[in-house]
Amino acid sequence: MLWPALFTLQAVCTSVAHSMQHYPAAWGHYDVCKSQIYTEEGLTWDYMACQPEATDMTKYLRVALDPPNITCGDPPETYCALENPYMCNNECDATTEELAHPPELMFDFEGRNPTTFWQSTSWKKYPKPLQVNITLSWNKTIELTDDIILTFESGRPEQMVLEKSLDYGRTWTPYQFYATDCLDAFTMEPKTVNDLTQRTLLDIICTEDYSRGYVWKNDKTVRFEIKDRFALFAGPRLHNMASLYGQLDTTKNLRDFFTITDLRIKLLKPATGATMVDENNLSRYFYAISDIKVQGRCKCNLHANSCVFDKGKLGCECEHNTTGPDCSRCKRHYHGRAWSVGSYLPIPKGTANICKYISIYNVHALLITPSCLPCPFCFVSAARVCDNAMLRCQNGGTCHHHQRCHCSPGFSGVLCERARCQGPEECDDQLSGRASFHHPPIIQLTFTLVVLLLLIVSLC
Repeated sequence: MLWPALFTLQAVCTSVAHSMQHYPAAWGHYDVCKSQIYTEEGLTWDYMACQPEATDMTKYLRVALDPPNITCGDPPETYCALENPYMCNNECDATTEELAHPPELMFDFEGRNPTTFWQSTSWKKYPKPLQVNITLSWNKTIELTDDIILTFESGRPEQMVLEKSLDYGRTWTPYQFYATDCLDAFTMEPKTVNDLTQRTLLDIICTEDYSRGYVWKNDKTVRFEIKDRFALFAGPRLHNMASLYGQLDTTKNLRDFFTITDLRIKLLKPATGATMVDENNLSRYFYAISDIKVQGRCKCNLHANSCVFDKGKLGCECEHNTTGPDCSRCKRHYHGRAWSVGSYLPIPKGTANICKYISIYNVHALLITPSCLPCPFCFVSAARVCDNAMLRCQNGGTCHHHQRCHCSPGFSGVLCERARCQGPEECDDQLSGRASFHHPPIIQLTFTLVVLLLLIVSLC
């Protein structure tokens, strides 16, 4: 009699401990993907949503400048201070380490004195615009969790655009415009993030808050406010994260808004500190950035609690029988249920939405439809392959006249359930084409099941 009571007590303690461990902090770390629990049937797995911890994503990026020769120092150049055109004691020389200002100094440790920074060439070709594109690439989908912060060593730009890409730099959309005069620069009314509401959170705004030219003590940073946007759903101190998670679960556009593969900083006009450019002192005008902060996490679709950086690439360590860089498809032989992103809800554990193994007992899900024959068993005619309910085309495929799935690139199969082999990294989880005793081919299982169903129907 003592053992059942002990098992029950252990199950309760385990459940409480996991709830306490798993409850996320503000935009927190869902750190447990599965755990073993005791039930009436014995020891079993309890699956839950999980995601990697937020971290400094600048450690994993690649930076590119356009034009590529825009960094100062080749040839060496002397610069004047913006606020004092006669103070010209700053030199940039790419051949001398102490005087060079390469792009990687935008991402180094900022505790040193003097400050390290990247610097552009000066505006020697005025009135031709001095414009620079700084592209940050991760070769991985990431989710932003805190403000993007740029710290300028020179005056902050008078005109600038922050852009994002969700397809590895093939297309770009603006995140925010920055200007000393939004109407003049971009024909947009000036706004701040405080002007946004839940309904207008996805609006692209132009702000004048971060474009003053002179470098005062607290006027060096330019921000893209992530947490202020979170606060529109979660409250000023992000105390109501369940509300935010609920919105992220049900609104794909909202999830995508905080998701990127690349960022692009378009510097369009340097600080001048005046209404007119002093053409006699053009060495006063340039860009210099000492630090860029991008806080985020790997996007793993709530199917992994860790992300590793290996051979120059970030990748999720997938759980829940999923695979791929973003855990965005089911493993081979685990298409018993169509792949789905995990869910944050219900708080605190969420819902894992695991991919299920296809066995002789559940392969009928590929065949049986809700409309049955009078017999207790039913089957679909050979012409009916897919519909919009049970027999959904997977991995982005579309159903065509219930007769076939039109698969997206990279997938094949009756229901687009198989990933096409695109190299060793994409197919490392797939077996060879030989039949396996433990994983019988779907075609053989389907044929066997159809024969059995026909025999049953004939007896009804």
